[in-house]
Parts: sequence; C-alpha cells; structure tokens
Amino acid sequence: MTSRELFRAEKLLELSAGVGPVLGLDTASATASLAIVSHGKVLAQTMRSAASHGAELPAAIAEVIAQAGITLKDLRGIAVGIGPGSFTGLRVGIAYAKGLVLALGCVLIGIPTFDCLAIAAFEQASVPEGSLICPIVDARKGEVYTNFYRARADRLDKISQPLVIKLLNLFPELSDGVILIGDSKAKEASLLLSERGIRSTLLDEVELNSRGRYVAALGAERTSRGEVDRPATLEPLYVRTAEATFKPVAAPPVAAAKERPWSDETKSSSSR
Repeated sequence: MTSRELFRAEKLLELSAGVGPVLGLDTASATASLAIVSHGKVLAQTMRSAASHGAELPAAIAEVIAQAGITLKDLRGIAVGIGPGSFTGLRVGIAYAKGLVLALGCVLIGIPTFDCLAIAAFEQASVPEGSLICPIVDARKGEVYTNFYRARADRLDKISQPLVIKLLNLFPELSDGVILIGDSKAKEASLLLSERGIRSTLLDEVELNSRGRYVAALGAERTSRGEVDRPATLEPLYVRTAEATFKPVAAPPVAAAKERPWSDETKSSSSR
C-alpha cells in the first residue's frame, strides 16, 4: 500500500521515532543508494555506482552497516525501492532484500522510487506551495518514466499513477514553474521546455543518488504504522512489462497523467 500523502524527511523521522534500525536500499538506477535510520535519526548513508548491483550490493550493505555502528541482526526492517527504473537493478535489489528478510526475520517494506525523488525535490526550501513536481527517468526506446506530485504547505499529494510515455507527449501536462528531478532525461526535458517558453526548475542529479535515506525514512514510517509487505508477493513496479518475460505493451495514454486524487483502490501498473 502506498500513501496519497507524503511528508518531508524530518516529519517521517519524527513519526517513526519508535522504530529502528531500518535499512533502506534502492537499485533502480546505475547508482545504488543506501541508508540506515533508527529512532528518528539517519545513522548512515552511502551510494555506489556499479556495473553489476549483484556484485557490489553486499559490500555496500556491509559499508553502511559499519558506518551505523550496528550489525545486520539489529535491523528491525528492510525498505527497498521498487521502481520504476532499471528492470535488472530492481530485480537484484528486491531479491537481495527478500533474502536478508528471510535470513534475519525482520519486516520488508516496498517503497516506490519516485516517491523518494519527489520528497527529495520537496526538501528544497524554494518549492512554492502548489508547485508541480515531476520525476523523469529514462525508460529507453525513446520513452521516459514519470509521475506527478503537488506540493502543499506541509506535504506532497500524489496526483497520478506512474506511467511510461514519450518525452514530447509529456509536455502538454507540465505547467509553468514545474520542478523536475531525475537523470539525463530530466535535463533534456528542462531544455526543451525552455525552448517552448515554459519555466522549470531542474534539481541536481545528486538528489537522485541520495534517495536511499528517503527509502529508509518512508520504510520506518510505514513500519511504525504496521504497513509492511509480504516477501512472497512484493514485486518491482515495472510500469510496463519486462521484455525478458513478456512482449512489451503499449504505453498508457497521456490522459492517465491528469490530476486526480490517489486512493487505496488506485493501483500502479505492474508486471502481471
């Protein structure tokens, strides 16, 4: 279950002050991002660029555990980014998280990667209330993954489902002053919007790579409410079908991105 409302990291840590330690990890991009939060504090965080997450992830986890001054057996939960993003990266990260959970007996929490990017953008002091926040990540084949969030005074409202779309088809949905965060495709979107006379704010890609602490904070907050996932059923948020298993399906229509309330009954597209 994912919430329609998202809070700043400080608020998430406050709400989860009774929980910890929780390891957060995300392998949705070429850079693995990890962090540990415990009892309302960020104990450690690290990031690693890797050609193979499968080869690098054990060392990255050992590093962040050592920085935090704890052991794996101390973990109360493991929060893992479920995408959208790299199919291979997501499978590796989620499989590794499931293995740790089964070995340690702690809880598992799946966190949408774009929720973390949106919070990273919201953390910027200059975000005006009412601003549209739009994570954009390369989906290959000339398409991008994206989602839409609306900044309020003390929270973010998730106003769309994640979708995959051609970049040029996304522009009619973006309002003046939109805040973009993501990889090279977010930079490309900002340049193309400027050519069309539409103002945008592009956040540094460093924010994309610091998402581990938001995965951990969201995971701890959800754990405090008893909203955890079953290892047997948690799957990556592919948005479109993984080629390795199924034939790709057509991209959702642009209308899917229209602003509308998010509810518990609204479910993100995923691999079936």
